Amino acid sequence: MWTPILLPVDQDMPQASDELPVVHIVDDDESFRTSTGRLLRACGYDVALYGSGEQLLAQLPKRGGSSCILLDVKIPGLSGPELQERLTAIGTILPIVFLTGHGDIPTTVQVIKAGAEDLLTKPVGKDQLIDAIERALARARAAQADHDQVDALLKRVSGLTPRERQVFERVARGVLNKQIAYELGTTERTIKAHRRNVMDKIQAKSVAELVMVAERLGILRAAANGERAGHRGKRAT
Repeated sequence: MWTPILLPVDQDMPQASDELPVVHIVDDDESFRTSTGRLLRACGYDVALYGSGEQLLAQLPKRGGSSCILLDVKIPGLSGPELQERLTAIGTILPIVFLTGHGDIPTTVQVIKAGAEDLLTKPVGKDQLIDAIERALARARAAQADHDQVDALLKRVSGLTPRERQVFERVARGVLNKQIAYELGTTERTIKAHRRNVMDKIQAKSVAELVMVAERLGILRAAANGERAGHRGKRAT
């Protein structure tokens, strides 16, 4: 599990929203959708209603925010588990709470292993439903904060020049300035200047923070994979 990076908060780091949490209810039973929506609104949630998985896919906002999906297992068209697979494939980070009128162990195992927050059997008591939704929303907020931080870090790194990017990757890997200068065919003094620019643009106060940014964005992993591929190519020749 990822541990959050403690980087300074500034204007390009998205802040928490005061918007009401949204519960997207997907169920082909109109009376259930209506009654459950009315209950959740009374409990302080915003609600969006869908009669099918296809409707959800067509209208789901790109930014998840503080939202979750309340999804019936057996609905016409895309079934609940099939919709879960589709949402995962397109990178949706909204947690799912499944509902079913007749739960079975294989389905429960399938959806939970695929990342569902819970599977509840109808009829669901108010307290049980709210508890599951609150857990899902807490997970959604954490996922959105994680996603926003990655976007902000990518924005900072995208501001580096190609040469600064080369220096950044090598510094994060622990390569000394002298060695970086040799690899890039320049002077150590020039590398030090690039290094200062990198620290400023990424807003890292230390090399340790620079390393954490590189790890968070997968830059170190990509560099290591590239080195291994290079070694294999040399051995093959």
